[in-house]
Amino acid sequence: MKRLALLAVVAMVGWVTGGNALVPVAEAKGKACLACHEGIERFSDGVMQEDIEKMGAEMGDAAGCVVCHGGNPKEEKDKAKAHMGSPKMLAKKGGPKNFLPDPGAMPVNDQACGQCHSGYFDRLNKSLMNTEAGKLQGNMWSWGVQKDMKVVWGNYNIVDDDGPVPLVGTKAYKKYMKDFVKKHPDQMPKKLKQLPQVDLSKLTENPNHAGYTYSRHDCQRCHVGVNGRDKRGDFRGAGCSACHVPYSNDGFYEGADPTIKKDEAGHVLVHRMQGTRKTKVKVGEVEYSGIPVETCVSCHNRGKRVGVSYQGIMEFPYGSPTTGKGKKQPKMHTKRYLFIKEDLHHEMKSLPGNPEGGMLCQDCHTTIDLHGDGNIPGTTLAQVEVECEDCHGTFNKLPWDMPLGRGEEFGGEMKDGMPAGNARGLAQKWPEYMKDATQYKPEDGYLLTARGNPMGNVVKKGKEVVVHSANGLDFKVPLLKTIGDEGTFKSTLAKVSMFLIPQHQNNMECYACHADWVPQCYGCHVTVDYSKDQKGTDWLVNANNRDPKTGLTPDAPPGTNGMKSPGKVSETRSYLRWETPVLGINGEGRVSPMMPGCQVTTTIIDPDGKTLVNNKIWDTPEGPGIDTAAVQPHTAGRSARSCESCHDNPKALGYGVEGGRFLLGADKDFVLDLKDSATGKIIPQKTQVQIPGIPGLTHDWAAIISEDGEQLTSVGSHWPLTGPLPEEKRDAIEKTGVCLGCHEERFNPEFWKKVSTPGVMDSFEHQQFMKKALKAVADQKK
Repeated sequence: MKRLALLAVVAMVGWVTGGNALVPVAEAKGKACLACHEGIERFSDGVMQEDIEKMGAEMGDAAGCVVCHGGNPKEEKDKAKAHMGSPKMLAKKGGPKNFLPDPGAMPVNDQACGQCHSGYFDRLNKSLMNTEAGKLQGNMWSWGVQKDMKVVWGNYNIVDDDGPVPLVGTKAYKKYMKDFVKKHPDQMPKKLKQLPQVDLSKLTENPNHAGYTYSRHDCQRCHVGVNGRDKRGDFRGAGCSACHVPYSNDGFYEGADPTIKKDEAGHVLVHRMQGTRKTKVKVGEVEYSGIPVETCVSCHNRGKRVGVSYQGIMEFPYGSPTTGKGKKQPKMHTKRYLFIKEDLHHEMKSLPGNPEGGMLCQDCHTTIDLHGDGNIPGTTLAQVEVECEDCHGTFNKLPWDMPLGRGEEFGGEMKDGMPAGNARGLAQKWPEYMKDATQYKPEDGYLLTARGNPMGNVVKKGKEVVVHSANGLDFKVPLLKTIGDEGTFKSTLAKVSMFLIPQHQNNMECYACHADWVPQCYGCHVTVDYSKDQKGTDWLVNANNRDPKTGLTPDAPPGTNGMKSPGKVSETRSYLRWETPVLGINGEGRVSPMMPGCQVTTTIIDPDGKTLVNNKIWDTPEGPGIDTAAVQPHTAGRSARSCESCHDNPKALGYGVEGGRFLLGADKDFVLDLKDSATGKIIPQKTQVQIPGIPGLTHDWAAIISEDGEQLTSVGSHWPLTGPLPEEKRDAIEKTGVCLGCHEERFNPEFWKKVSTPGVMDSFEHQQFMKKALKAVADQKK
């Protein structure tokens, strides 16, 4: 009856709804916003859209446009007048007070989206998606500005004035996080201050303060307080719209609103909300649900690069293979890419019994991972609440049998690979703060995150765990203990590494082995040039100069990147790699893959054109600021990296490629010309430096520690436990030269004749031979 009554109200005003589009009734009178925007897509479906249209009908706008956008629905001819003010009734109810071109933009989203989705603005405002506090702390550390691990900087001045207890979450979660904030005050600050602009009058004394310009120009464009960069792959909305409104990589509108230009980049793909399984979006002949991975990648293509890595691609400089016209591949995110291998969760068809389709980022990452919980996290580890084991369990525990905190012990005491505490169990009730999500039946119960919140889309069903993807597919989760109990190993290697060597799971991140590859951009060569009044887009100037009425920042209009500030930033790399990453210790105290962090090597030119520093590496409290950082690379593969890639690989141990014997001498200028080979002197009088030296760089970029245990560079800037592998772990891991234990006996022909056979052994025959040798030793001890 409620739905019929609503349709009657809508029909009386002149509109009925159908599919994505708003469809006019022939005898309609008073079209309100649709007098110009006829054909525009309905923003959503179901109860949400019903409520919007019902509220709109009360204000003379049956389509409900004014409920989110504000404006004057009575004006159907004059655009300026129509896009002005807001119905008084709406403003009194807490809705938009002015016309809002992007209702999702910060902070006006609290008036628009917040009418139904209360509390999200407060959470998002303090989350990493908005503050980027961790990125700023890491940058300032590598530039030698930050002298400790205390998180200080943000994109805005923000204060957490409601205490350490989260605004949302279960009782268990709130207790967990209250204790977490107490234990880690440096990584969970009470306030942030906006990163300042460089003071050019003091640049000579503090050339490393050019790091402020570098961050503001090149690093801060991805927070939700601003719109995306006006480049292919970077188009997006702001605030809620950054994720919940679709933009294509090319930024063109493909809907039916006649007022939106279809040949101008920078517009929404269609006027639809994307989010949950129940909300369908149709573009042409394609209908989908959930938030596509590429929406997330519009930001997550830099820094840790987890978005593009999840898709299986890594930036590279060449741009091959060529297009049909012989040109390089088009740039995306201002880069060109090489396909390496996608994460198995993105592919998923490799898992037997599962549908051919991949998982979305939101299928693992919770609303708190994305929107925050009302506290101010200073790093990714501080905000993200999920661990691999939350779904897969361990070799000896099913997910619900583990205590909370498994996988993020941060150096705390453990027994048999587990922190103290009772089994976490399962959740039966759907929490209030998740009421807007698609609600799935609990079956035997919802699985819990490491911090005690239910994962509403992950359920136990009999002996199985099922993930309900927002894209409409359901996936069965492999449970490690079940695999062990049933003996359904895919290989002997899996059996040995995961079930017979418990230290692997007790001390290591799952992805220390199961990350197929890690993007490694060694050396970030940054030039900041303040001469000739050069300027660049300053994303914090944009963010902090928004229109207070509309929430729009100066970078919002298509075709512009907004306001600028002094300094022109350019950057390049030393070299790129993807294979066999270095291993180290992450902030949680576990062995983890590492990747080049903010490895800045800087050249600073002042306003007068004077070079203040050239190829300068700044000092940090832990050594030279060519930082190496722990990472969850999002490149998981079913087959783990080989034993040899760690146990017989000096690079994995942190010693550099093949023990650091390459790339030496980078600290000196390299002149290449005719040379007297007897004396080493350059023959021509007129010559130039081919490769400028980098003062202080006396080792391979990939080397973080010497074999004598001397830490060579900064390793991690956020957490005290982060660092190179300690000596006892390096000694336990390193098995380089083991082959010589047998093969050096080839110098003893008589002995070798007794133990060898003619011909060449393959790998399997080697393994069988070693088993016989072990058995012989065991028999001797009987």
